[in-house]
Parts: sequence; C-alpha cells; structure tokens
Amino acid sequence: MRIAVIGAGGVGGYFGARLAAAGDDVTLVARGRHLAAIREKGLTVRSPLGELRVPSEAVVPAISDLESPDLVMVAVKLWDTEDVARQLAPLAEGGAAVVSFQNGVQKDTVLRRHLPAGSVLGGVGYISAFIEEPGVVVHNGTLQRLVFGEYDRTESPRARDFLDRAVAAGIDAEISADIERTIWEKFVFLVGLSGTTSAVRQPIGVVRGNPGSRALLREVMHEVVAVGRAKGVALDPGFADDRLAFCDTLPAAMTSSMHNDLLHGNRLELGWLSGAVADLGAELGVATPRNRAIADILSPYALGDPAATGGAGVSAAGAASR
Repeated sequence: MRIAVIGAGGVGGYFGARLAAAGDDVTLVARGRHLAAIREKGLTVRSPLGELRVPSEAVVPAISDLESPDLVMVAVKLWDTEDVARQLAPLAEGGAAVVSFQNGVQKDTVLRRHLPAGSVLGGVGYISAFIEEPGVVVHNGTLQRLVFGEYDRTESPRARDFLDRAVAAGIDAEISADIERTIWEKFVFLVGLSGTTSAVRQPIGVVRGNPGSRALLREVMHEVVAVGRAKGVALDPGFADDRLAFCDTLPAAMTSSMHNDLLHGNRLELGWLSGAVADLGAELGVATPRNRAIADILSPYALGDPAATGGAGVSAAGAASR
C-alpha cells in the first residue's frame, strides 16, 4: 500500500512518520518553510513514545508529484479542503482511496464534490501534536488514535489493510461500524472545547471550573448534539453530559488548537466549528444561540490577527479523544 499524506503538520506528520518508521511506503506533501526544512534535514517527530524521523526524500511539494498512491490521508486545515480535493481528483479517479483526518463534519461533503463518492472513507484522528518549528513535530502525551471506516458500514479490504498497517506501526486504530456517528461524536467535544477555550481565552481547567463557563461548555455541546440528531445522526440525547464528564478528566492546561491559533494570530477554523453548527442549525430549524454567539465574538479574528501574541497551554491539535 502506497500511502500519501497531504499536510505534514501535527496530525499528518506524526501518523505519517509512524507508518514510515514501520516500513510502509509513505510520501508527505508539505509546503513553505516546513517543506524546506524537511528537504534539508528530514522530518523529526518528538514523542513520549519515541523519536521518529522521516528522510528528506519522502517529502514532495505538490500533490501532482505523487506517484499513484493507494491511499491518501488528508490532514490540512479545513479551508484548504476544496483546493486539495480538486487536485486529488485524478488520483481518486485512478483508484486511490481518500480518508480525511481533519476536524469538522463537512470535510467529506467537500471531498465528494470533486471525488468519486466511493473513494472517500470517513476518518477521525485523536492526538495532541503541533509543528514546534519547521521540520519538527512535537507529540504531547501518549494519545495517538485513528478511527476510520466506509460510509456504507461495510468492512472493506482497503479499510482492513490500512488498519493492519496502522496497528503494525504502533498506532491505536480501529474500524468504525458507523463512521458518520463517530465523526459527530468527536465534533460535539471539539466544538465545545474549541469554542469555549477560544471565547474565554483560557484552557479547559478554567472553563470547566467556573459555573458560568462550565454551563456554556455544556450548552455549546448540547446544541451540537441537537443539530446532529436533526440531521439523522444516532447521537444519544444526553451525549453532551457524557462529554462534559470527559472534559473533567482532561489535564487542566489542555486547550484547543483554535485557541492556540487565536493566541498566535493565526487563521481560525471557526467557520467549520461553531460557525458550522450555527449555519447547520439555521438550515435545520434548530436553535444554536451559544454557538452563534461564539462565532460572532470570534469573527474579527477568523482570518488571523498579526498583532496577537502567544500564550500558554497545551495545544490539542487534531483534538483529544474520548
């Protein structure tokens, strides 16, 4: 199985490096200073599970440089999905499977606009990792998990093959029997974590410890559950309370990648998180006042704020797991 990874950041860089270290044929697609550094020295992944290195020859600057991959892992920021999908069309039409480990619930809809529907598997990644400097990815903690599956709920040979390779590489992985529900379950937590830590400008310990912000966290997640159920996703009505209890188990310093991006003046995935919940709620007739408020509050920063300065906290790039 030839594996291509589009986006060599925290998610793509870590999982791509682990698969490559196990002997799989992996090619990373990177750009900018990160690409230049990898071409010079290779990619280094620092992890409590052991340091990993990917050689410089395993990276290319463009999707068009890929040589007939069997499976493509998409791990770019959500605003790049449309452009990436267009470029992947020739590969998918040639038989490549495509699985996105991005955030959000709209990513695969975007992919299917440009790719054969049958080429797209659903996927969810759970890891706290980020680019520390060009050419270096840092993995926080030991959580590193991939869940994926076919949308028709069958266990296909390609999904089983990828599972076997992921497990052999030391990745905690599984095939989901209902990948749409799995994606939404992560989305509930991710929107709650990203929206509240970004709006409050504090890590999860502060958010969950204050009665007002704790109530906000629960209500934000409850709105996501309501929207998902209105779309026909089999979410338990009380799933927000389950995720709130999970938030109580997280390290107090844990924050979201969106909060981290906000503090550093980077562009935000706001429109695909709280903004998406508000938009989907409006389409489905589901009230989402908390998510709409968060989207409005953070809207001045959606495209980035060059004047912003960095802050403390452990980034949950790619989101934490349940």
